[in-house]
Amino acid sequence: MQSSLRAALFCAVSLSLAAPAPGWTQAPMQMAQADAGLRAAVTDPLARSFYERIGWRPIWSDDRAEALIAAIGQAGRHGMDASRFLQMVENAGGPEAREAALTQAALSYGHALAFGMVDPTDLHEIYTLERPTADLVGGLARAAQSGDVAGWLDSLAPADAEYRALSDAYVQAVGKAGAAPAKPIPTGKLLKPGDKDARVPLVAAALSAAGYSVAAEGNLYTPQLAEAVRSYQAERGLGVDGVIGAGTINALNAKPGVHARQLALNLERRRWLSRAPATRRIDVNTAGAFLNYLRDGQVAHTTRVVVGKSDTSTPALGTKMTRLVVNPPWYVPTSIAQKEILPKGSAYLRRENMYVENGRVIQRPGPNAALGEVKFDLDNPYAIYLHDTPSKALFERDERHASHGCVRVQDALGFARMLAEEEGKGAEFDDKLATGKTAVVNFERDIPVRLLYHTAWLGADGQVAYAADSYGWDDKLAQALGMGGSGERGSATIAADLGP
Repeated sequence: MQSSLRAALFCAVSLSLAAPAPGWTQAPMQMAQADAGLRAAVTDPLARSFYERIGWRPIWSDDRAEALIAAIGQAGRHGMDASRFLQMVENAGGPEAREAALTQAALSYGHALAFGMVDPTDLHEIYTLERPTADLVGGLARAAQSGDVAGWLDSLAPADAEYRALSDAYVQAVGKAGAAPAKPIPTGKLLKPGDKDARVPLVAAALSAAGYSVAAEGNLYTPQLAEAVRSYQAERGLGVDGVIGAGTINALNAKPGVHARQLALNLERRRWLSRAPATRRIDVNTAGAFLNYLRDGQVAHTTRVVVGKSDTSTPALGTKMTRLVVNPPWYVPTSIAQKEILPKGSAYLRRENMYVENGRVIQRPGPNAALGEVKFDLDNPYAIYLHDTPSKALFERDERHASHGCVRVQDALGFARMLAEEEGKGAEFDDKLATGKTAVVNFERDIPVRLLYHTAWLGADGQVAYAADSYGWDDKLAQALGMGGSGERGSATIAADLGP
């Protein structure tokens, strides 16, 4: 398409719309005609703002147009289809229409890089994460003046190491998607380390295609192969046990395009985010069910969490942690109380150390209470917060979507104490905790918190990791992008137990 596009763009008639400075030599009548023609051709509001800013002068010389087309041709590195932006140029007829189409293509592609192709608030009922900012009209005007439109476009995309790693992985996955499909692995009995089975060479071949350095030793399921399977299971959000069942086989049989699709979706999600997040913050990945605490922009602490199940999903929030509450009571949300607690009767309430006050069910504090011994208060109107839990066994599971929406933190006391000590309040935290009574430890500095749904991310080992689409939000985003749904959902979520 690009060769035909260049032929159309760079025909002799387009020279009348070459950039006017320097060297604008047309007569006033010609300039007026060009101005009127361009005004009629420009219908996009953002493009009109651009031309109003520069005095309705055409900017796209042959060289600039070719550089723009080459820059948009790099859209594939961002998981986007270049034709989405260049089609409008290919279909333009006449020099004024081409000028307008080139500007609109530059602004549309720039918007996709700077903000994403879709608005997350159109997809999610709750989405309060900090968004990026960019002056597209001013940026294009300055880039056109300097002659570096390609550099301006490149500056709009996220530039962090994770985005680059996902981009590289996407390019590799697209390359593999064009390869001949591997022979599918048949389902059958569970394969355990030490077993002999004719499917073992197929498993080894699938793992090798996925980037693992493995080789089959006949039909024997060796310890070395089992270790690679465990790594693969962890990467895909599967149960990490080295046992090859239907879930692992289905994942290994997935076409390479499945990874490419997942990476494209997560590149889009990164473009929704502010390019300058706080260097001290808490990031919770609700797809992977883990928490990272960053200090000076570097991960200082990481731990597992339990997050909302599919029908009570943890929302995509940008909020802040304002204080710690030690020995917290649980004010049970009305919906949980009416559906899951009150129908069980007064004996259940007594057993769970609960009482009713002014129509509200409240659980008294204590190590066996639903909030455990510490609550991390978050500033948001949705009653979402981080907290301890007595249900420690859930942290040992690979599938940890089990709550009513709040986030349970593994070793919450240790994490809370670390944060308190950073604030110079470690002793206050320990003293108030020891009383067994509800108390507050206020922080002088709020800690920004982001609850993110990322089904692909850069792991601590430098490798891209993947999680199952437990909430179905990948499919929802794919449909909005015109990619269609996969029809697949991730791991089945666990029935929620007592707790928020």
